[in-house]
Amino acid sequence: MLAKRIIPCLDVKNGETVKGTNFVNLRSAGDPVELGKAYSDAGADELCFLDITASFEGRKTFTDMVSRVAREINIPFTVGGGINEIADVDRLLNAGADKISVNSAAIRNPQLIDEIAHRYGSQVIVCAIDARNDADGWHCYTKGGRERQELGLFEWAHEAQERGAGEILFTSMDHDGVKNGYANEALSQLADALSIPIIASGGAGKKVHFKDAFTIGKADAALAASVFHFGEIPINELKYYLRDQKINVRL
Repeated sequence: MLAKRIIPCLDVKNGETVKGTNFVNLRSAGDPVELGKAYSDAGADELCFLDITASFEGRKTFTDMVSRVAREINIPFTVGGGINEIADVDRLLNAGADKISVNSAAIRNPQLIDEIAHRYGSQVIVCAIDARNDADGWHCYTKGGRERQELGLFEWAHEAQERGAGEILFTSMDHDGVKNGYANEALSQLADALSIPIIASGGAGKKVHFKDAFTIGKADAALAASVFHFGEIPINELKYYLRDQKINVRL
């Protein structure tokens, strides 16, 4: 069985790492370059860097910061935010990103997934999906959770896979920053329905939440932010805990 991955996520706004609850009430969490290096040194399996207001504000991800982070780390590096065309992908891969995360732009223009997968291979493209469990079921949201789409989580995840996405990064907006655990039921449904890896996001507060994401949720990787940024769960401690729980992780 492939090792389960632990992925710190840096949500970046105006050049600093921020973290909120349910996508609002953002507070500063430090310098993204310093945090990225610290996580790489601490044994994180990958790093995710999201310019969280790029789509909403209609500008490009900070390429310069991507370059600075890439120089400091030696683990796979996923970058997202404001990626609307192949030129954006070129620019970020040249700056040091290993994978590209697309979200709002892919929902607006699903063909973008096909284009990126055809040009660079599926391993480069992560389809990020922000979804909320509304009264009428799980729906996708765009522009940093600001706009609901009449598009279901499971139908869009399946379409993204068919178009060539290499991974699905699913963030439950209901669970984001609440620290009560991941959306394991929805994760499990995604894992059963798809053949590509699923990254769990939104809800980590305790070490057991990671275990549950891997066992109940059947996720291939677990992404978290505040528990790492504010020193609540050291990555090496988390990995030893998971190993003790018979979960295959890289130490």
